[in-house]
Amino acid sequence: MIYNFNGKSIRIPDTEIEKSMKLLKLSRDEAIQLWLEDEGYLENEVVEELTEKAKVNKIGHDAKANKPRKTVKRERKPDEEKENLIKIIADCLKNTGYSVEITNKSKIIEFNVGENHYKLDLIKQRPPKK
Repeated sequence: MIYNFNGKSIRIPDTEIEKSMKLLKLSRDEAIQLWLEDEGYLENEVVEELTEKAKVNKIGHDAKANKPRKTVKRERKPDEEKENLIKIIADCLKNTGYSVEITNKSKIIEFNVGENHYKLDLIKQRPPKK
């Protein structure tokens, strides 16, 4: 739809007008008025007043809370199967003569072979989603 406004021809999408009429239960003229205000062709006193209040209060999209967020320490359940596997692997490495250190009892083993340092990280895969 082409609308003449102050001597200018403005193209207004018919779908936007129909959507406003349907959702907000407005007349065609009210829907056109709303579109013109939203696009900045007309000034709405209420919108201008609220915009000024927002500028005074410095409200922005990057606003942050004054309080720091609390970090929650997550307790992991002990996984006996992983701990047993780590012990078995560590014992095998010790039997071959390597110096072995269990860094995390259900996850990491570190050992040295000559001058080289190695780290094994045991990861348990989640079952596939059905």
